[in-house]
Amino acid sequence: MNTKVTINQLATGVPGLDQILGGGLPEFSFNLIMGLPGSGKTTLAHQMMFALATRDRPALFFTTLGEPSVKMLRYQQQFSYFDLNKINESIRYVNLSDDIASNKLEQVLARIAQEVEASSPAMVFIDSISSFMRESQHRPDGTISLQQFIQQLGMLLSGWQITSFLIGEYLAEREPNPVLTLADGLLLLEQNIYRNSMVRKIQVIKMRGQSTRPGLHTFRITSTGIEIFPPAIVHVDAGDVTAASRLAHQKMRLAMGVPHLDEMLGGGLPSGYSLLVAGPSGSGKTILATAFLSEGVRRGEPGVIVAFEQTPSRSWIFTLDDMIKRGKIGLINTRTMDLSIDEIVHLLSNLIHQMKATRVVIDSLSGFELAVAPTFREDFRESLFRMITILSGLGVTVLMTSELEDRYVDLRFSPYGSAFLTDAIIVQRYIEMDSCLKRVMAVVKVRASKHSKDIREFEITDDGIIIGDPIFDYEGLLSGQPKQILNTNTGVRGKP
Repeated sequence: MNTKVTINQLATGVPGLDQILGGGLPEFSFNLIMGLPGSGKTTLAHQMMFALATRDRPALFFTTLGEPSVKMLRYQQQFSYFDLNKINESIRYVNLSDDIASNKLEQVLARIAQEVEASSPAMVFIDSISSFMRESQHRPDGTISLQQFIQQLGMLLSGWQITSFLIGEYLAEREPNPVLTLADGLLLLEQNIYRNSMVRKIQVIKMRGQSTRPGLHTFRITSTGIEIFPPAIVHVDAGDVTAASRLAHQKMRLAMGVPHLDEMLGGGLPSGYSLLVAGPSGSGKTILATAFLSEGVRRGEPGVIVAFEQTPSRSWIFTLDDMIKRGKIGLINTRTMDLSIDEIVHLLSNLIHQMKATRVVIDSLSGFELAVAPTFREDFRESLFRMITILSGLGVTVLMTSELEDRYVDLRFSPYGSAFLTDAIIVQRYIEMDSCLKRVMAVVKVRASKHSKDIREFEITDDGIIIGDPIFDYEGLLSGQPKQILNTNTGVRGKP
C-alpha cells in the first residue's frame, strides 16, 4: 500500500519560473515573496494570480497600508497578462487599511477569515505583510503578538486548503522572523544597478517538498510581465545518442562559402565545431561570417546571426537582408546594456529550435562583452565557455568573430584568453608591403583534423573574399622544393 502523499504542482504562468521551482508551485503552500521596493514583487504576484485564477478557482487579493487597489489596478493594466474580465468574477480585491489602523491584529485576522469564508478562494495574496510588521510594534497590551498572528494566519489558510502568498520587503540575510520560519516557499527578488545598467535576479531560497534550481536567476520585466532566464540545460534526443550517429555527425564538413578556405581547413569546417575568426578592424571577419551563413542557405541549412556591435556592419545588412526577410536566417540584434549570458542563450536557443538552424554566427565577442551587463563581465570567460558548450550540445556549428589590435609585431588569437575554448581558429591580420597594407589569413588549428599551415594573402572585392597564393611556402620547405616567398618586412619576393 502506497501511503505517499502526492503534492500537485501549479503552472505559474511566469516564463521560466516553473523550471527554477522544480516543476511548478506546490498546491496549498504558504509562500513569501520578498525583496526591496521596485524589485518586482507585486508584478510577480499579479502575473501568477491572473494565470491561475478562474471562476472555479477564485483568488482573493488583500491590500494593506500600501498603494490602494484602484492605483494598483491602474498600473497592472499596462501588462498584457491583465484580464479585466477576471476582476470581481474570479479575482477580488479587499483593502485592510482600516483594520490595520486599529492596531488590533485579532481584528485583522477576523476580517481575513470573514472574507475567506465568504469567497472560498483557492488563492490568497496579502500585499504587503510588511505593514503588519511595522504596525505590530505599536499594538496595545493584551493583543496577540505578531508571531501568534502569523501562526494563526498560516493555520487558517492551510486549513482551508488555500495556496497563499505573503508579499514583504525582506532580505534573506536579515534576522529570522516568524514569516520566514513558517513559510513553505521563499522567493527573493533583487535588482543590481551599475552605472547605466540594471540586472534583476530571483532566487528560490526554499520550496518544501521538491528540488529547486539553486542560485540566482536573471529576469526581465517587460510589457508582457516577468520573464525568468534559467541556465540552459542541454537535452540529447534519443535518436542522437548512438556512437555511430555521433561519429557520422563529426565526419560531416560544412562549406565556408569562400573559395580555397575549405581546402585550408582540410575539407571544410567539421559539423558541430566552434570556429573563432580573429583579426583587427576591417580585416574581413564579418564578411567571412556572412559568406558562411549565405553558403548555408544555398545548401538548405538555415542559420542565425547574433549581432552585438553598436553599428552593425553594412556588409551583412545588405547581403543577408533578403534571407532574413524570407526566414532563412534568424537575427538577434540587441542594444540593451543589461543582458545576462542566460538571457542571450535563451533567446538564441529558442531561435535555433524555431528555425531548425544548423549554423550560428556571433558577431562579435568584443560587442558581446560590451552587451553583457557589467556585473557579469568579471565571469565573461566562464560564461563564454558555458555558452559554447550549450550550443555544441544543440548540434549547431558556431562561428564567432573577435576584434584584435594588430600591432604588426606579434600574433594573438583572442583578447579573452578563450582561444582554447574553440575547436578551430582562423586569424586575419595586416602586413606592410610596398608602403601598402595587405590582408593575410591563416588556419591556426582544427581539432582532430589536418589543415593547411599556409599564410595566404586575400582581398575583399564586390564578390566577397578572394584568397590568393601563400606568402610563405611551408609545404615546399617540408618537401625540399620551396617556391618563392614574400618577406613581410620588405615586401620583396625571393628564395628562403
